[in-house]
Amino acid sequence: MKKEFSFKKDKYKSARGGYSRLLDICCRKCDATVLVYQKDGPGTLRRLYVDRILDPPSLMGIQSLKIKEIPALKCKVCKEIIGTAYIYKKEKRKAFRLYQDAIVRKLRKLKK
Repeated sequence: MKKEFSFKKDKYKSARGGYSRLLDICCRKCDATVLVYQKDGPGTLRRLYVDRILDPPSLMGIQSLKIKEIPALKCKVCKEIIGTAYIYKKEKRKAFRLYQDAIVRKLRKLKK
């Protein structure tokens, strides 16, 4: 059974038009779910902001770490590297830069 999540509502969501969706981010190599992510606004997924990761709890706690202490984003099943941590300069937010074709996005339905 899937966990239930609620959207984070803050200045970043409203700056992108208030439109959000939940995505299951899966490894392209083995199709295992790596994390659950809140995507705000339209457009393609180029980076994963650390504060928008909703699951697993081990990735939610890395917001307080320094950027050099954050390990590369890896699939827990096949150990494929999916992205590397950096600071997105435009917004001064910690994020993971995704490697090209490393993930598969799956839209997650919200229960009402």
